[in-house]
Parts: sequence; C-alpha cells; structure tokens
Amino acid sequence: MLQYPIASTPAGAVRGLRDEFGESYRAIPYAAAPIGIGRFTRPAPHPGWSGVRDGTQPSPTAPQPTRDFGRLEMSPYFGPGWVRGEEYLTVDVRTPAADDGKRPVMVFLHGGGFVTGSTRAALYDGSAFARDGIVLVTVNYRLGVSGFLDLDGAPANRGLLDVLAALGWVRDTIAAFGGDPGTVTVFGQSAGATLTCALLATPQAHGLFRRAIIQSGNGSGAFTPQQARVVTTAAAAELGVEPTIDGFAAIPDERFLDILPALAGLDLRTDTATDPLVGLSPFSLVLPDQPVDRLADGPAAQVDLLIGTTSEEGNLYLVPQGSLDTSTEADALALAARVSSDPDTTVTALRKLRPHATPGELRSAILAEALFGAGTARMARAHARLSGTRTHVYSFEYRSTALGGRLGAAHTVELPFVFDVADQPWLHGPTGLLGPDPAPPGLAARVHAAWVAFARTGNPGWAAHDPQKPVTHILGC
Repeated sequence: MLQYPIASTPAGAVRGLRDEFGESYRAIPYAAAPIGIGRFTRPAPHPGWSGVRDGTQPSPTAPQPTRDFGRLEMSPYFGPGWVRGEEYLTVDVRTPAADDGKRPVMVFLHGGGFVTGSTRAALYDGSAFARDGIVLVTVNYRLGVSGFLDLDGAPANRGLLDVLAALGWVRDTIAAFGGDPGTVTVFGQSAGATLTCALLATPQAHGLFRRAIIQSGNGSGAFTPQQARVVTTAAAAELGVEPTIDGFAAIPDERFLDILPALAGLDLRTDTATDPLVGLSPFSLVLPDQPVDRLADGPAAQVDLLIGTTSEEGNLYLVPQGSLDTSTEADALALAARVSSDPDTTVTALRKLRPHATPGELRSAILAEALFGAGTARMARAHARLSGTRTHVYSFEYRSTALGGRLGAAHTVELPFVFDVADQPWLHGPTGLLGPDPAPPGLAARVHAAWVAFARTGNPGWAAHDPQKPVTHILGC
C-alpha cells in the first residue's frame, strides 16, 4: 500500500512517496519560474505555496533539444528531453526519512553539454543513496540560450546562478528532509562536473558545501568572453535581433532550440585560446579566467575533493557514430589542430605513448585529453597544493561491452556504478550503455560505497593525491 508522507519546509508543505528505500519528494521549486525576460535574469526567490504541494510527480524540464547518439541508447542519461512547463527550476529529494536525522547530503548536477539533461533521467535514481543513509538532491538548471548565452544586460552564467540558488535552498531547507546542511557534498558529471569546478572558485559558494566530486569535468573548460561573443553574435543573427536581454526577451523557447544547429560547430579558436569543448557544444561557462586558476577566490581550500575521469572518455563521441573505425591519420591530425598550436608534435607524442593505436583510437585519446584529461589533472594538482591532503583522484577503467565491445570505458560509463543501478535491464543489451554482458559482480557496490564514504568522511578509501607523488586509484579493473 502506497504511503504519502508530508514534509514541512519554509516555503510550504510537500507530499511525497514512501517505499522500501525511504521517501521521495519531486519537483520542489527552489526559485521562481523563469518566464519571459526572467529567463535571462538572476533566479528569483519562489513565493511559496499554501496547502500541501504534490511532490509525487516529476518536474517539467528546461527547454532542450533531442539528442541522438547513433547506435547507442542514451535516453537513461539524457532523460525524456523537453517536458514543457514553466516551473522547472526544481529539485528532487530522496531521503531515508523526512525527520531530524541530520544525515549527509549529496547534491547532484547532471551533464548534457550545457544544453540537455534533467532530474528525470533514469540513471539518477537515488534509491541506493537513501538505502545507505544519504539524502540525495538532484537539480534542474537553465540550459542553452537561457542558461549560458552571454547577453548584454543579462548576468552571465545563469545556469551556475541557478545551482547557487539550489545550494542556498539546500542550506535553508534540507533539515526538513532529514539532511545535515553542514555536511553537503556537491557532485556533478560532465557539464555538471564543470559547474562543480566553477563552484570551487566562486566566492558566493563559501559555506554552501563541504565536499565536492568532479566526474569527467574540466577545470579549464570555460569560454573566454571573446569566444562567448562569437556564439552570441551568431545566435542574434539567426534570430534577427540585437544581442541584448531586451532583444531576446520576447523570443519563444522553441526558436532558441531551432537555431542550435546553426550554432553547432562554430570555430571558437582565438589568438589566445582553443575551444575547450572542441566544437561539441556552443555553450559553456563564460569567465575571464579559468576556474582552476581562481580556486583561492572560492571555497576550494576548505573543501574535500574527489576527482577523476574514465579511461576512454573520447569513445562516446566516435564509437556510436561509427567513426572510431573509419578515422584516418588526417582526421587525427585535424583534431589535434583544433586543440594544439603544434598538432604534429601532439600526434607524434601520442603515437609514442600508444604505438599500436589506430587513427580512431588516437582521435579518442586527443578528445579525452582536451575535453577532460588535461583540465582534471590541472584541477587535481591545484587543489592538492591549496588544500593539503584533501584531494583524492580516481580513474574508472571498466570497459562497457556495448556496440560489439567497442564502447569501452567511455564518457558516462561510470554513472551506473556511482548510483548503484548497473544491474538495471535498461542499461543492457547490444545498444545499452553497459552492453549485453552483466556488470562485474560487486563493482557497483564498491564504487557507490566509495562515493558514500567520501560524502560521510572526505575519504573514499584510498590515499590522498600529492602533486610530488601523485596517487590515482583505479576503479573497475
């Protein structure tokens, strides 16, 4: 028989659902609905509600396009796409119980290239965290044009401002759901991990969290203002308006999605910067300096950090599309030219490290290093120097057997293990993220337990990273 517990929050009461893992409360607003010009302003406080709000149904999502990853079924990662509704600046909460338990809290920021993703994605089921005594909060934030396009008269990085507002909601409200606001871990993957990097360098984030986990992010993944202006100019030209908040305020969300193909693949290289996203997304954070260079400005020195990548990140962008096997040496060199001022030396050095690699495998390695590897390594070193023994590094190396065993330890493959859902049938089969083979016995339990231990104590179970004697813990072998 279903049970419907009620949690009392400062904004009003919320009705949830109770099951064998605990309680869930969905679609709780942490800010007012971003409507009209409000899509391009700072998140405003939610006015609250009277009576009991229904928290048993999922939230609408931020406007977003449908993503296609060729032969790979990625809907568990991206979710259902755009589910229309104005009130999508919301959080979902999974908790053992809405009581006075003062449990550790984990706040998850989804990935999706700053243009897609939501709390509705099946991968982000928080049952295992609640089962293990953690309060899990998943966050929707503004995406694409509304969230990250740099507009005159509008605050920059509105998606990041949403995350800050959500963390403020956690500080003020999570005790009502059995969580301890003094033991908050922010963790994100891909774009969500890059947002987490930015939080570590943001002065306004002081006091909002105690620990952070960066899964396949990039501490040097922000666009320069000059790069952002290229995207803004192109978007305004496509829409036939001025690149200002007033020019964009009356444009419907549908038109913002219509112009995304015209923004894809813009050349964002400048005299001083390469494109940190290698053309995979026209949106990122917009900052004068990279987060890794500004850690002293934010809470990083007081925050424990767990950070890492998968060992074959770039495979996600080549294998499902059939490009891993069809790539040529010229393709590898062309990609190297997008990320390096000396592409010949880049390819030659990589070839020495991987003498038997195919051209496609070289392309994958170049993508992995440019998108995640270099920025992760820089962030780990910088945080370790700043914080002492608070940095722990991992490499996730279990190889998915999807797509004929070619997908491997690609971007996103660690997520089912972190959330301890690797045995779910919707992740398996020849086109499922984990492929036709069952996950290795115990691997999900071990990875999930490391994340839980880190949220509780700041120690995932292996030695801290020392820039003089680097320690990288291998997961999945």
